[in-house]
Formats: sequence, structure tokens, C-alpha cells
Amino acid sequence: MSETLPAIFFGHGNPLNALLTNLYTSAWRSIGERVRKPKAILAISAHWYVPGSGVTVSTSPRTIHDFGGFPRELYQVRYPAPGDPDLARRVQALLAPTPVTLDETWGLDHGTWSVLCHVYPDADVPVVQLSIDEGKPASFHFEIGQRLAPLRSEGVLIVGSGNLVHNLHAYAWGLHKPDPYDWAVRFESEARAFLLAGDNKHLVDYERLGPDALLSIPTPDHYLPLLYVMGAKQQGDPVTFPVEGVDGGSISMLSVQVGA
Repeated sequence: MSETLPAIFFGHGNPLNALLTNLYTSAWRSIGERVRKPKAILAISAHWYVPGSGVTVSTSPRTIHDFGGFPRELYQVRYPAPGDPDLARRVQALLAPTPVTLDETWGLDHGTWSVLCHVYPDADVPVVQLSIDEGKPASFHFEIGQRLAPLRSEGVLIVGSGNLVHNLHAYAWGLHKPDPYDWAVRFESEARAFLLAGDNKHLVDYERLGPDALLSIPTPDHYLPLLYVMGAKQQGDPVTFPVEGVDGGSISMLSVQVGA
């Protein structure tokens, strides 16, 4: 068994997945059962997209309900995983000289806990979140992933959480399993080919890929976590897709795993 943990990008989709048992959440649970249990998790979520870089340093990060208009029971969900200040400081050191603030105010947003509550339902793995600096280009985020790669051999599971295709304006709210939009299918297929080929240049320069990419990624927040995971890929790592599907016609639920 490899001592190096994989890095995994999760398409997290609708926050209600935290409460549901479906094809996606069952597959997330299977990942937790299959992958060697980490000593800690470093999560990069689409929902901590702010100016500058920060990393959570709290020993008991709060569960953040960063959404509106959902059923009351979703707001009652708590994911009481401990934090890991030592990991936070290790991340800060790995990313130097890029300034990274040790943040005591943020916690675990739904991009993180709505997935991890299925992957590790006992909330017994410490979790640290790293923010996405909204002012930096895509290449910066890929390079940060490269600098974080050593964590994989230190017992840390690097998790990105977003969606490869994420267009809420086109999302079919309340409709029963609508067919995916053609542009969403085409872009996901193109991106999968780049991922399998190790073609990071096109993944980083996604804005040059044409109208399908622009419809699939109208804002970068949900796409960028994938670049952290791909940056952490090591030579010889296989790329697999343990979860597949498109929700609401315009949200890709694809998960991407690098390493075994």
C-alpha cells in the first residue's frame, strides 16, 4: 500500500447533499472507506474565495451555513471535526514567501462539510481550510497546489471542493433529472481528456477554451479548487473519476482523484 495519500477534487453541488443519500453521497462514503484514513485534511473550498490567503488555525472550527433559502434541518447540521494548528503552520511554511494569515474566524463552510459528513461521518479527522485568493490568476492556484504536494506523503489528504461545471443561472431548480446542457457535456468531456493527458496548460488557461468553457465557468471560484489538486499531482499518479454525473443540467458532480 502506498504511503502517499491521493489528492481529491469533489464536485459538491447542492448543499442539500449533506442530508441526502444518493448516487453522489454514496460514492463519497465509498471513497472514505477505500482511501487510507489520513491524519488530517487540508481543504480548499470554492466558498472561501476572498482577497489574500488564509488558513484556519482554530482547534474547533465552526460549521458555517453559508447559504440561504434551504430547509431548517440543513442549518442544524454540525460537523464537529477538530482543527489542526500544526498543519496550519506547516501550510504557512510551505507557501512562504507568499503571505498566509493564520485565521481564527473562518471555520468549515459547506463546500467542505457537506462532502466530509459523508466521507468521514464520525468527524474524527482534523480539518484545516485554505482560502482561495480571488485576486490571483489561475496559474497562481496551480502553483500553490504544487507547493502543497509534500503534504501527501505526510499523512494529509488534500481535498478540493467545487464543481468543474458550475452555472447556477442555468440550473434547473426543482425539476426532476433534466438532461445536461450540451455545452456542459462538451466542456466536461474536454476537461476530462486534459486531465487524463496531464495537459495542465489547457486546464490553467481554461478561459482560452472557448464558449463552452465560459458557460461552464462563469466565475472561477468553483473551478479553481481543481487546480490545487492537479498541482499536487506527482509523476506517475493515475487520474481517476470516482464520481460522475451532472445535476440540474448545469452542475458537474465529477470527482477527480490523483494517486491511488
